Amino acid sequence: MTLIEKVINLATNLSVVHLVEFLLFTFSFFFVLNVLRKNNAKLLTIVFVLYSLVVAALSYMLDLPVYAVIILFAVFVLAVVMLFATEIKRDVWTRSIKGSDSKSWDHGAIRENAKECINEIIKAVQSMSKNNVGAIIILSNSNIPSGILDSGVQINSDISSALIESVFFPKTPLHDGAMVINGTKVQAAGCFLPLSQEINLPKDLGTRHRAGIGITETINVTAIIVSEETGVISIAHGGKLKRYADTELLKNTLKSFYWQDMIG
Repeated sequence: MTLIEKVINLATNLSVVHLVEFLLFTFSFFFVLNVLRKNNAKLLTIVFVLYSLVVAALSYMLDLPVYAVIILFAVFVLAVVMLFATEIKRDVWTRSIKGSDSKSWDHGAIRENAKECINEIIKAVQSMSKNNVGAIIILSNSNIPSGILDSGVQINSDISSALIESVFFPKTPLHDGAMVINGTKVQAAGCFLPLSQEINLPKDLGTRHRAGIGITETINVTAIIVSEETGVISIAHGGKLKRYADTELLKNTLKSFYWQDMIG
């Protein structure tokens, strides 16, 4: 029996159970793809697609029942859910906020608060750039692993240029680590980040830049980096680095973070 004949035979003899199994399989497939895409997991996406093709091929060659295929496929789904549990919870939480009653959420007030945060961050970054003060700021939405947060000091304070500049002031205890901004709060400072293992990066990039690139290679966050040697502002996202960021790029990056990721 050919593949087309199998599909036709399945369609004509489709039961409620088979329909539920097919819908479950389809939902799981696109759910995993969406999680991997949002977290920039390109290698895992390729592995997942290849794994799905292998499972489909085995199903066809060995004439496996549908439930056996789903069990084989569920192994990868569970692995992805465990690997990206924090990111999935964040996404569900964000969606629930966006879908909540509009009376409970004053978007106008949120936007005003976001504007204040943007202005304070830009003010601090440009001041540090002018004075050649090194800094690395991570923009996150509750998707930083606890191990990274625990490597620093929990702050949980409102965002202000004075606070940001004081953290990165030379010779202070936290100035060498990264600051994590979670929404409208400075969540932690002095955090240690994984360094990028990319061998083709420019030789003049220091530890801060490699840390900024490294964290964005594995987690869907944005890093703002100020060079201690040159004062140049750089922005890292998705494992890519944009150097010599001007005020417009800095503002657009922060607007994208606050108005798209937080508000939608």
